Amino acid sequence: MLRLAAFAVTSALATAAAGPLPPLPLGQLLAPPDRLTMTMADTGNRQLDREYRLECGPAGGDHPEAEGACARLDQFAREGRDPFAPVPADQICTKQYGGPATARVTGTWNGHKVNATFRRTDGCEIKRWDELEPLLPSGRS
Repeated sequence: MLRLAAFAVTSALATAAAGPLPPLPLGQLLAPPDRLTMTMADTGNRQLDREYRLECGPAGGDHPEAEGACARLDQFAREGRDPFAPVPADQICTKQYGGPATARVTGTWNGHKVNATFRRTDGCEIKRWDELEPLLPSGRS
């Protein structure tokens, strides 16, 4: 009995000397998988004008390029960039028109709610859309 008590005291002292354990990364462990819905319209390609579902981690859903889309989103996360952020109001954009296509993206990405709209109405918006390929298919061949 004395040996057991000595072991318990020694273990407690060793634990105290080592300091507290670092916290577990619960935010990462409990983060939901990326789940997005893209609604495309007026692309000029009737096959693209529909709703797509995408899930990442692992890649799934009915998105035609789920693995590529998830890889592109992973790249944004590694770079610390938000692909769903709007164009800054003070951004100077070229006056060009890329067509009437629109896309709405909703869901969750990288632990954040997403509710973004994309258009091809000027150079900045075209670039913003194109940077998300293949998440937002352009239909270009």
